[in-house]
Amino acid sequence: MTATRPVPAPRPVTATPDWLLSPEVGLCPCGCTGRRSKRGFVDKTLTGGADVVRQALRADDVARADGLLQGLDPRVKLVTVLGLLVTASFVHHLPVLAALCVATLGLAAASAIPMGFFVKRVWLFVPIFTGIVVLPATLDVITPGHVVVPLGTWFGHHLGMTRQGLTGAGIIVTRVAASISLVVLLTLTTAWTRLLASLRSVGVPKIFVLVLGMTYRYVFVLLDVVDDLYVARKARMVKPSRDVRADQRFVAATAGAVFGKAHALSGDVHDAMVSRGWTGHARTLRAPRATWRDLVWTVSCCAAAATAIGIDRSLGG
Repeated sequence: MTATRPVPAPRPVTATPDWLLSPEVGLCPCGCTGRRSKRGFVDKTLTGGADVVRQALRADDVARADGLLQGLDPRVKLVTVLGLLVTASFVHHLPVLAALCVATLGLAAASAIPMGFFVKRVWLFVPIFTGIVVLPATLDVITPGHVVVPLGTWFGHHLGMTRQGLTGAGIIVTRVAASISLVVLLTLTTAWTRLLASLRSVGVPKIFVLVLGMTYRYVFVLLDVVDDLYVARKARMVKPSRDVRADQRFVAATAGAVFGKAHALSGDVHDAMVSRGWTGHARTLRAPRATWRDLVWTVSCCAAAATAIGIDRSLGG
């Protein structure tokens, strides 16, 4: 006598497709279900544009914060930062430049700038790249001296890093880091319109300020155009594209479309600005006015510059 198999109950009829109701096996680290697909250039472009806008909004928030540098007159701040940049270029000893870098960290903390955000903006790219550029100068074949880091024999010649080369490379990297730190402090603690107005007040040509201001504005306009184009393409794709040539053709067509839109938009924006009384001068809603804090800041910067140069001269050449 054979047992009869139970008949499965019929599934209820719904409008939901079966592929949505069926469970899927999740991806595991061993990769038994296949390779995890990499992000395409569309996702990378959208993510990069969002990061740029996010950083600009965060910089605006920092400029409106209640900190030490935010309360200074932009004109005074611009002139004093330029003076400190000149001071950093005249310093030739590593300890003095390192002290300037530490001082910029203190100013960032006093200006309510997140330390991680500030360090990433300063140390993540330019000084590291500067160190890579000056790295060959540390070798004894370029900078002769006392070898402190031997690198063995290459092509029949002994190779190593010299103390003189490492010192010179450290001076260049710390000088670049101090200069970038000062510029980042200026741009993060000053609203863009007030910074442009301060540039005009110290005698920067009007055409330079105009190009700089319009460039900053158009970055966000072009990002919005590119974002619309890539979102529209992604919305029409069933699965990520594997055709490299098709992606390259799309990038070329997108660049042409963005250029055409930017050219047409520049004329419309210029006509709108002229019709509203624009004369080429950057204006702010709040007129800059120097206070006692600006005087104290100016005296402190002058004293710091004189002290740095004096200590550098006392260390000898």
